[in-house]
Amino acid sequence: MLKKSFFISLLFLLLFSCQKTEPIQPVNRKAIADSAIVVFQQKLYKTQIDSVFSQYNFNGSVGVFKDNIELYRRNNGFADFENKKEINNSTVFSIASISKQFTAVLILLQTEQGKLNLADKASKYIQEFQKKEYENITLQQLLNHSSGLNNFGEKLMFKSGSGFNYSNDGYNALGKIVEKVSGKSFDDNMLELFKKAGMKNSSTGTSFTGKNFAETYVGNSKTQKAVGNMPKRLGNKEIGIPAGGVLSTIKDLHTWNNALYSGKIIRAETLKEFTSKSTERQHPVLGKMGYGLGIMINDNKPVSYFHSGYVKGAPSLNIYYPETKTSVIILSNIADEEKGKLAAFKPHLKIKQIADLLENY
Repeated sequence: MLKKSFFISLLFLLLFSCQKTEPIQPVNRKAIADSAIVVFQQKLYKTQIDSVFSQYNFNGSVGVFKDNIELYRRNNGFADFENKKEINNSTVFSIASISKQFTAVLILLQTEQGKLNLADKASKYIQEFQKKEYENITLQQLLNHSSGLNNFGEKLMFKSGSGFNYSNDGYNALGKIVEKVSGKSFDDNMLELFKKAGMKNSSTGTSFTGKNFAETYVGNSKTQKAVGNMPKRLGNKEIGIPAGGVLSTIKDLHTWNNALYSGKIIRAETLKEFTSKSTERQHPVLGKMGYGLGIMINDNKPVSYFHSGYVKGAPSLNIYYPETKTSVIILSNIADEEKGKLAAFKPHLKIKQIADLLENY
């Protein structure tokens, strides 16, 4: 009996000693804290930006993302007022001068390939600059709007390199230079860049063949008039595809921000040049800021890289906060031009103020 009891005890001991016990995992307090912060930020953004939609009856789309985490997303109103087609996550907007950062990156990619240098004179590449007044304008000066150029063919507003004047024609000239050194059309260059960035629903106004385009309107939610010949008119001389002719979505611009600022599009040293303040701009809506190469810069707290855009009926704003990898994207397809551009950008400005405040929180 004693032997039997001993045998049973020994058997239990062997069984339990052979079992593999899972170690108790330590609590990841940082992950819990980060998750709680995200939830808190989501609630704050929802409360604050929802109030902007209500206050301005905002017809458009807004997305806020912290790296790949969605903090806020909302669509409101119509992509097509006549047919009452509502804006959704697939809606394609005209992003106007946000396009300039894409054109700038195309130029920078050509510099990385050794096909040009930012110190080069534009006259080296295109005949239109081979006149005495324009012959010393550099690519750098076209990129940061310090060339003195306003409308092509007019007298320079100041000596090249000595001031700031925002020029669509300067960027359209850069588009011609991209074509010259690459041997491909500007549209083809841009479509290749979208593919490289992973942007699946972006195009140019002259290459667009898809669906879900947000027709643009002048007016308000009660009375509006469609802007004719969109998006093809973006290729007209008064706008130009390199200066303001890209079409995109909230998702694609978020994808672009993440790819660009993580170094997946241009090299780290090139990105630094792109985002380095090389001149100053007095924006009619957003005030004083630095300007890099196709990008505006707030070098105070919070640090941000951003660009606004406006073509008739389509105010837009794309912001990136590098310290938190946060994107804030605001797209719309209607503007009450009788009240002026400041009124059209009030929702965008308010949302930027909210984001700046929460970034400093």
